[in-house]
Amino acid sequence: METKSTLYNEFPLFLKRYFSYKVQKISLNAGFTCPNRDGNKGVGGCTYCNNQTFNPDYCRTEKSITRQLEEGKQFFVHKYPEMKYIAYFQAYTNTYGELEDLKRKYEEALSADGVVGLVIGTRPDCMPDSLLNYLEEMNRHTFLLVEYGIESTDDKTLCRINRGHTFCATSDAVERTASRGILTGGHVILGLPGETHESIVAQASVLSRLPLTTLKMHQLQLIRDTRMALEYRQHPEDFHLFNVEEYIDLVIDYVEHLRPDLVLERFVSQSPKELLIAPDWGLKNYEFNHLVQKRMKELGAYQGKKYEM
Repeated sequence: METKSTLYNEFPLFLKRYFSYKVQKISLNAGFTCPNRDGNKGVGGCTYCNNQTFNPDYCRTEKSITRQLEEGKQFFVHKYPEMKYIAYFQAYTNTYGELEDLKRKYEEALSADGVVGLVIGTRPDCMPDSLLNYLEEMNRHTFLLVEYGIESTDDKTLCRINRGHTFCATSDAVERTASRGILTGGHVILGLPGETHESIVAQASVLSRLPLTTLKMHQLQLIRDTRMALEYRQHPEDFHLFNVEEYIDLVIDYVEHLRPDLVLERFVSQSPKELLIAPDWGLKNYEFNHLVQKRMKELGAYQGKKYEM
């Protein structure tokens, strides 16, 4: 394991399998809501959630999808004039709506100049077969990745964070999506209240049994104006907020227990400073990645080293 590219499967290398040119994701806020907010599944949303943490300044629902894409492109077009783009439906639940409305939004994004694919972020309990039928057809003509918010494999944790679904719903959605030939991703939060280093690492084996292509992970962040922030003030003893060294050790242990072919898109997330309560490490994502890679080389660690089928 001498080069960093062999330490774990990096997302940019994964994209090169599909594109011979540079591609960049552009986040969109397409005006969706969430069944865990509007009363369909629950109210108040997940305890950690403040959607402002997701969205760049250009993501405003009063702007059309086309306008958001055009403004998002301005960040990159001067430096990389030949770059193409993947429209990333990120904010809230991007499969939650009437089928015709969903089609209209996805197709508006795909018709924008330079857009060569879609990533659709959603919840596991919001993927009806009627939509999968449509996405299966779309997948024949364009790059498509459906990304599910998994957050945890532990039903007790999912209940505690008011997620509104069980891990069984996650397994079902991932399996149904992947069975259609659609690239399927997952997102987990490491360090949710009640979870330990050992229980978090145990998730890796559970996730590895699912037909996931990509996985995003990030540290628990306490965000202003969330129910979790209030819980932390009332019961700080229920939380363990990792320092950088602890989190690096956790990530490496987790990655060693993951299936070797899973594509790892992210280890950390950065919420806006004005919204973040803790932890504030002052590190950019790429700086954290370098620390992980350095430590993995020191340890002789690599993705899947401790994976057991």
